[in-house]
Amino acid sequence: MKNDHDASGGTADGRTRDRVVRLLLEGGSATAAELSRQLGVSPAGIRRHLDAMVGDGIITPTESRSREPRGRGRPAKRYALTEAGHRAGPTAYSDLAAGALRFLAEVVGPSAVSQFAEGRASDLERRVRSAVVAAEPADRPAALAEAMTAAGYTASVSELPTGLQICQHHCPVQFVAERFPALCDAETAALARVLDTHVQRLATIAHGDGVCTTHIPVGAAPGPDPHGPSDQDVSRAGGFRAGGSREGGFRVGGSQPPVSDRDPAPAPPTCPPSPSSEGSAL
Repeated sequence: MKNDHDASGGTADGRTRDRVVRLLLEGGSATAAELSRQLGVSPAGIRRHLDAMVGDGIITPTESRSREPRGRGRPAKRYALTEAGHRAGPTAYSDLAAGALRFLAEVVGPSAVSQFAEGRASDLERRVRSAVVAAEPADRPAALAEAMTAAGYTASVSELPTGLQICQHHCPVQFVAERFPALCDAETAALARVLDTHVQRLATIAHGDGVCTTHIPVGAAPGPDPHGPSDQDVSRAGGFRAGGSREGGFRVGGSQPPVSDRDPAPAPPTCPPSPSSEGSAL
């Protein structure tokens, strides 16, 4: 039985909308029916909340094909957070983390922030590597996306004429990464290492894009070392096994290639709707 109590007044309304924001942070997007089921709010009640949140600029509706069987009629709308909606999520820890990194940069120096970012990226690499290594080479980008979803990134893979693209629909450290781009750079280098191939970061949520996209060019042959880099190796390299920049990409075992040798410009980032938040762990 649906509980309409949440749809009946100030404080309760705020709690329900906070829960909607959290679900969309975790899952990237959802239909009204999906939110109604997950929150235990009636369809009429959840639509009232969604209409109010659209009016407040917290979420935005888009028409998308539903994964569930539907009858005749228009495709179900999916709702996703706007930039303001992302900022409406929990911020206390983000404020604390940003303040701690700012203090670290002032007291120790910018290199300390880079070392922190590289250590965090190396931790992500260790968390996802076993799942990637266990997959067949052609399936490793998809295995990486699944492992990243379990780690809280809500990731998927899409195909482009120029290669594959890993789409991250959620950034667990968006607020901090906006102020410290080293977090994004180190994460991209970690993806290059775990796939053992050249990659290019085309867009990031931290830079105002709706999704983080990492391009794997045509002809790349993901094949990570089953043993991966040792903690000692990562420490010696400062967490990096790949060099480059956001624009030029990251290439394992070397620096950014000459301009004439770079991959053709990939197509603009396009990502499918985010996978369900079910099973993800933030």
